Amino acid sequence: MIRALVLGLSLSLAALSARAAEITDFTLPNGLQVVVIEDDRAPVVVHMLWYRVGAADEAPGESGLAHFLEHLMFKGTDTLAPGEFSATVAANGGSDNAFTSWDYTAYFQRVASDRLGLMMQMEADRMKNLRLTQDDVDTERDVVIEERNQRTDSNPGARFAEQRRAVQFLNHPYRRPIIGWRHEIDALSKDAALAFYEKYYAPNNAILVVAGDVTADQVRALAEQHYGPLVPSDRIAPRVRPVEPPQIAPRRVSYADARVAQPYVVRTYLAPQRRPGDQTQAAALTLLAELLGGDSATSVMGRKLQFETGEAIYAGAFYDGSALDPSTFGVTVVPAEGVTLEAAEAAMDRVLAEFLEEGIDDAAFERLKFQVRAAQVYALDDMQGLARRYGEGLTTGLTVADIEAWPGVLQAVTKDQVMEAARSVLNMDTSVTGWLMTEDAQAGVGQ
Repeated sequence: MIRALVLGLSLSLAALSARAAEITDFTLPNGLQVVVIEDDRAPVVVHMLWYRVGAADEAPGESGLAHFLEHLMFKGTDTLAPGEFSATVAANGGSDNAFTSWDYTAYFQRVASDRLGLMMQMEADRMKNLRLTQDDVDTERDVVIEERNQRTDSNPGARFAEQRRAVQFLNHPYRRPIIGWRHEIDALSKDAALAFYEKYYAPNNAILVVAGDVTADQVRALAEQHYGPLVPSDRIAPRVRPVEPPQIAPRRVSYADARVAQPYVVRTYLAPQRRPGDQTQAAALTLLAELLGGDSATSVMGRKLQFETGEAIYAGAFYDGSALDPSTFGVTVVPAEGVTLEAAEAAMDRVLAEFLEEGIDDAAFERLKFQVRAAQVYALDDMQGLARRYGEGLTTGLTVADIEAWPGVLQAVTKDQVMEAARSVLNMDTSVTGWLMTEDAQAGVGQ
């Protein structure tokens, strides 16, 4: 019966795979890279413009500038009044937004496919014709400060994560918060924003991803019409960043706050990112995170700490290799009532040591491979998610070929490669262990 069910699911996944979108990519003479993901199942299109610049590309003392400029991009141009961009998208039945990371900044709209030309027209306009007043800058700076107040300064978990990241990366700009340090946000100026804009916002530093009910020929014609006339910048240079010195000893951070409702322990280790042409180690770490802490009922940490010993109410692991430079792999444990953070950390260490000693169960590994394959196939139905996969990959150094190969690389990873990655990355000398606790708990530490 089980074999019949698995066979049926496999056939269903095969049918879904056959619906995979057709991918086309080309580059305009001015350097704009264009990726087209064709899917005609609904008369909708996602238009995403990505810039190869983020928080890690800011100059020292200007943390938050990339995110601040993202906000300012919704102000006016020569032809659009402040706020008119989003109002026009909404008036045409669409939605739009933007986001900033350490390695990229992206702007997107989701609209009916016959509105694609209008989206390109407006996005190309603000690539070169942004107009800012001092009032625009002052007002939006206050908006960003309030965003930081709400999302970081009022959230003990976010403040804790910010401090841990600054300890993990001593020299690399990944140590900076994307939103910026509060005192540096206060000092961000109109001149700084425009200088950043003029340096980095250019067609030869951008990637256009269009997904949905379009053809490559249609996108090419529209891209040539609207983006083609933009002049490339001669200021775009290789993204050379400070290198993190070797970490040779474990680091620790503890943070106590009266607002903490649930203490927990988390540890991150320095880990390699997905590398162009060689994604095997990143794929092994992706599977390792799922094996250790994916599904609570079946993962190693969840099964042992939540269901067997009851020492935790949650145990998980995480890894995101989508970064231009080396990233992190992490594990976390939320202790059960009556279990101290010290005991929770000891339990976490015990389970990790057992995993490194015992290895991976064959059936669990095959089940995970099947689940990963299913998730990859079902993701093909999410046009915005698929567009994001390509934009994120291309802005962090991968090629279209790397992104297309990723599902196959995941399926080709062996248990031995996962264990090799685990032994390499789960190294205390490259770790930061953090305790988030209540103020009462802090008072009792060491007593």
